Amino acid sequence: MDLLFYKDSYQKSCDATVTYSENGQVRLDQTLFYPTGGGQPGDSGWLELSDGTKSNVIEARKGENHEDIVLHLEEGADVPQIGDKVTAFLDWDRRYAHMKIHSCLHLLCASVIGDVTGGQISDVKGRLDFNLPDTAIDKIALEEKINQLIAENHPITQDWISDEELDNNPSMVRTMSVKPPRGSGKIRLVKIGEDVDLQPCGGTHVKSTGEIGPIKIGKVENKGKQNRRINLTFAS
Repeated sequence: MDLLFYKDSYQKSCDATVTYSENGQVRLDQTLFYPTGGGQPGDSGWLELSDGTKSNVIEARKGENHEDIVLHLEEGADVPQIGDKVTAFLDWDRRYAHMKIHSCLHLLCASVIGDVTGGQISDVKGRLDFNLPDTAIDKIALEEKINQLIAENHPITQDWISDEELDNNPSMVRTMSVKPPRGSGKIRLVKIGEDVDLQPCGGTHVKSTGEIGPIKIGKVENKGKQNRRINLTFAS
């Protein structure tokens, strides 16, 4: 399966051939749809069949491995069959919001010293949990720092390294609960600016921090003896 979202996360539609179809679940030979994982929700959208019928995709999920993506269609939707040609369309506004929030969470991660123990992304807000026992968070200073990084419009790029290279640089991994996907022999790195942030990540991101727009830091919550949950949302 060709994962087009790694080649161009801004591609909104593509032609594809159905390779699996059963019980309202479909696989395509190539896909734009990012699957649920790493705190990022799976993409939604629709498939346009050869006769013009539209079948809604309610969620993309991982199948047998991280390169196998299954599209779950809306109940009652017309289901294409193996070999059928379709055109896939993303719910772009939703995906783009995920991209902006995900990139912003990398800025949050770069602005707080502490291992990440969890996180969640939606199209309006995001959060990270940090292993920060007895640490006070200055919300105002943190918000100002992240908004400064956003305003500086740092480029966001990707690269690939081998499993062995990551093993030799374990400090790259900031997340304690989510490990980079292995098995394909290569691991994707997301880099922000020259030295803002660099870490393994399988999610989709914007091309520069300036696309995120201003954000606000919301609640800072205690989640257990060590976890501090920091919430953020778009300022407008």
